[in-house]
Amino acid sequence: MANPPPIAPTAPASPSTAADAATPPPLLRLNNIEVLYDDVILVLRGLSLEVAEGSIVALLGSNGAGKTTTLKAISGLLHIEDGEVADGTIVFDGEEIQGTEAHRIVEKGIFQVLEGRRVFEHLTVRENLAAGAYTRRDRRAAEADLERVFEYFPVLADRRRQLAGHLSGGEQQMLALGRALMASPRMMLLDEPSLGLAPILVENIFAIIERINREEGTTILLVEQNARLALSVAGFAYLMEGGRVVMEGSADELRDNEDVREFYLGLGEGGRRSYRDVKHYRRRKRWLS
Repeated sequence: MANPPPIAPTAPASPSTAADAATPPPLLRLNNIEVLYDDVILVLRGLSLEVAEGSIVALLGSNGAGKTTTLKAISGLLHIEDGEVADGTIVFDGEEIQGTEAHRIVEKGIFQVLEGRRVFEHLTVRENLAAGAYTRRDRRAAEADLERVFEYFPVLADRRRQLAGHLSGGEQQMLALGRALMASPRMMLLDEPSLGLAPILVENIFAIIERINREEGTTILLVEQNARLALSVAGFAYLMEGGRVVMEGSADELRDNEDVREFYLGLGEGGRRSYRDVKHYRRRKRWLS
């Protein structure tokens, strides 16, 4: 009987292939997004980014860079301002969601906390929180989550019957976060949560954001003008200019970058710069070449 042909040894998987196979896909992926307002104003210009499940990712940049537009493209709120995703894809948990109605996106697990808090001022604290659970079907679970929100924000428990319009700015921000939690989101989009708050309140709000991420496993995409603060809680960050990503990396990498330190963290060695200096710097930046 003839001997069978020798079996060629199977080549071991390369380390990169094995690592790729072990790495789960991101929870959220934006691929070459373009956003138009009024059919003519191009705001986002081929924006791409990824957000891993369970992470905190910061989106940094100056005013007008397109950060808030990015969040609204994800949450489905662009149409309120006559905006649209004109090109590219937004993929959440493996499903394309660009163009989906906002309430359907909430049902899929994404909730945006808008800049300026936007609470319902003529409703009570409890009624505001109940509004966050509007799309949920399990009312018993929603009631349990209400008590969970009161654990995070004891001041809201004390003021549950008070009109939201009578709360302080910090309390309204807590209410906005609590309302988002009532939707039981997999991902929260936070737009400038420190805006208009005293430093001690900002520290408290960001401590709670970290706690929500850690204890609830909620993925967070954070837009924040205070780059130093954002990089202190995020694991990864993107820097935007002119509607596109111009730099990305771990929070430590961006924090240690000389240009980011000088013009976003105010830690340059050359002292304070004038606005004219900043404009000149922006013209010469490597990432815009």
